Amino acid sequence: MIGSGRKLRHGCAALLRDLDLPATFDVPTLCAELSKRRGRPIIRLPLPNLHDVCGLWIATDATDLIAYEQNTSAPHQQHIVLHEIGHMLCDHFPTTVDPVEQARLLMPNLDPNLIRRVLGRTGYSSVEEREAEVLASLLSQRTLPARPEDSAADRLRSALENDGG
Repeated sequence: MIGSGRKLRHGCAALLRDLDLPATFDVPTLCAELSKRRGRPIIRLPLPNLHDVCGLWIATDATDLIAYEQNTSAPHQQHIVLHEIGHMLCDHFPTTVDPVEQARLLMPNLDPNLIRRVLGRTGYSSVEEREAEVLASLLSQRTLPARPEDSAADRLRSALENDGG
């Protein structure tokens, strides 16, 4: 964890400087670069009605899956994805959520044995949430406008194929 207040913003800015990203980029390019660095694909998956969360990061041994609310504006979808990337960059783990159970409830077709961690949020009360939100805001200052997305079915199919499911 980076911290809170002024230290939080400075820590997040330092983390992004260490990534050595281009001055501007789009979300697909950012995901492709982070995929290379992490050694596995990042799949963005728009889903309707995520039930009390806007976004969800599911890390498996082979894939990082970022689910985000389909029924919201493109700028909000982009911010949700950047927020989940913030969790990924900080390597946050859930503290009170059973990852296998949450994944089973939200994505019943994904094999729970493949899941390493799941983060789902509904508010910004914890230090981890503030870190992810500051990172998302800093990233969005350098992010180009959102482009049309692949269909949810294409993204899920790709995620399941990459996980052997």
